[in-house]
Amino acid sequence: MKELEEILKVVDDFVWGPVMLVLLVGTGIFLTIRLKFLTWRNLPYAVKLTLSKEARTKKGEGDVSPFAALTTALAATIGTGNIIGVATAMVSGGAGALVWMWVSACFGLTSKFSECMLAIKYREVNAQGEMSGGPMYTMKKAFRNKAFGAALGWLFALFAVIASFGIGNLTQANSISDAMNNTFRVPTWVTGAIVTLLTLCIIVGGIKSISKLSSVIVPCMAVFYVCGGLIVIFGNISNVPAGVAEIFKMAFSIKAVAGGVGGTIVASMMSGMRYGIARGVFSNEAGMGSAAITAASATTDNPVRQGYINMTGTFWDTIVVCTITGLCIASSGVLGITDENGAAIEGAQLTIKAFCTVLGPAGGYMVTIGIALFAFSTILGWEYHGEKALEYLAGSNKFNMIYRVVFSGVAFIGATTTLSIAWKFSDIANALMAVPNLICLLALSGELAKEVDAFEKERTRERC
Repeated sequence: MKELEEILKVVDDFVWGPVMLVLLVGTGIFLTIRLKFLTWRNLPYAVKLTLSKEARTKKGEGDVSPFAALTTALAATIGTGNIIGVATAMVSGGAGALVWMWVSACFGLTSKFSECMLAIKYREVNAQGEMSGGPMYTMKKAFRNKAFGAALGWLFALFAVIASFGIGNLTQANSISDAMNNTFRVPTWVTGAIVTLLTLCIIVGGIKSISKLSSVIVPCMAVFYVCGGLIVIFGNISNVPAGVAEIFKMAFSIKAVAGGVGGTIVASMMSGMRYGIARGVFSNEAGMGSAAITAASATTDNPVRQGYINMTGTFWDTIVVCTITGLCIASSGVLGITDENGAAIEGAQLTIKAFCTVLGPAGGYMVTIGIALFAFSTILGWEYHGEKALEYLAGSNKFNMIYRVVFSGVAFIGATTTLSIAWKFSDIANALMAVPNLICLLALSGELAKEVDAFEKERTRERC
């Protein structure tokens, strides 16, 4: 068992290593240039469209409103990475890791837009009259070599199902039970039972039930956490200039540096880049292809328009929520502090200490509630991703209800058991999802450019 765990660790380190990060960010850079930076230029339009009344109405074919599709996708991405991941990145890569999270998000906008737009264009209707789409359907239908496209699609779907049980369920449920136990002393089995029952009650209704809850809980939990974070930042406002300066200093320092808000943290530009990009991608999942599965359920009359709406998920996730966490840590002076054993405090405990500098014990409660809400919403979003991937593999939706029941039961296991092997295996599957998806995006970049140009001309005519 120990040997297997060591092997999985080596594989995990490799698939999430420099090659994968270069491929993810490199694809985003290539697509951004190929699309003439329109995803950047149209970000204000996309944000405005997301917040408009139009995004909450059903216009065209689909199962849920454009806004509901976005919030369901956000439910799967706004998770523990926004609280725990940012803190871990800043401890491992220095305060400058936050800058590299921003960089990955900027190019991730285009990757997220591209995979979502293609998923909507190539989606299809299943036997129950529901929309089914995602990178697997894009690969199967868009590639000229049908055998190659079908093989890529099958691999993507397989990895998505595995990842849904691990990254999307086991780790999230464990984060909830651990946080509730540490802060409120709630037994893990009690938390596990509650999470299991709530999950089953919600997902049994399918995408409409999940999206209905997500369209309420995601905005509310994001506002709750962001408001708390802003209070902490303003409470430490005198330290913010030095904190921001340290962030950029450590982001672009060739030599390893320490001091300032970094405390005992020693990091160079390369380590900041490595951990910042890795945690940024882990948080917003741009280029992974998962968000495209949910995007395919949206009612829309134009795939490009919905692509713009869904790409804002990366903006809200990383540019907004992760930045709040990063600035809280950088301005509070807690980065680099150690515990009684001399080990650097990281993860949730570091974020909690940052919030407690202004809010006292209430800060710990706020972060704990944030972790619970973020992680639970991730479970709901990933259930839909895994269900649709299984539907593709089975060629039918007849196993969907069985999957929902099993998925809910796995949440209890995750909440009550530490399964490091299962986590590493699912983490590998999560990374491997990206490979066929990125191949697909690069192969269809010409088609993407054509669709975006046509929509831009349409928008220009509408404004005239």
